[in-house]
Amino acid sequence: MSNLAGEAKSYRRSTGVDEFYYGEVGEGIIAESIERVKFLQTINVEMPQEIVRAYGDNKTAEMAVSSGNIAVTAGFHKIPLQDKQNLLGLEVVDGLTAMGSEDNPPYVGVVFAKTHEDGSREYVGLPKGLFTRPNIAGSTKGETTEFTSEEIAAQFMDREVEGFTKEKSVIFAYDPAGQTTNRNALFQKIFGMPYPTATIPEGA
Repeated sequence: MSNLAGEAKSYRRSTGVDEFYYGEVGEGIIAESIERVKFLQTINVEMPQEIVRAYGDNKTAEMAVSSGNIAVTAGFHKIPLQDKQNLLGLEVVDGLTAMGSEDNPPYVGVVFAKTHEDGSREYVGLPKGLFTRPNIAGSTKGETTEFTSEEIAAQFMDREVEGFTKEKSVIFAYDPAGQTTNRNALFQKIFGMPYPTATIPEGA
């Protein structure tokens, strides 16, 4: 039933999120580049399913699983303007960024990590989806300084992924502390590129 026989099961709950990466995949399976958005605070992946029943002779004749849309909502300390331009397909003219009804966001793949206290990480890969523009909000400064967060949402679809017999919309990878084998394999599946090793300047 499982191809993981012999591997120790982990029951540790995640305690944080980290390493949000995206890359434009277009109609292919190889990203043009991989970009990171730092300071991920929250992320929620909705994968709805429901049981559909067929009836006959006053009883259930057959059951099947109906899957809904994969929806993602991610919250960041701040989403840099350059990433909004990339994710939403925004037009930039003379240093000004504009949104309109004819904006055409590109298909992107996404990978993020769920962290654990023992140093292990569970990576979640989303092969192909579209992001939608976030709301614009602000508030006056009061007696104390308060930081606001910024959210952006997306929906993902099935895509052909090398090595799998059927199209997939979510792929998981787990690495024990100090190991990166499955992370590296996941980046190749989602982006067609290796995990980026270039150091990102602190605060970038």
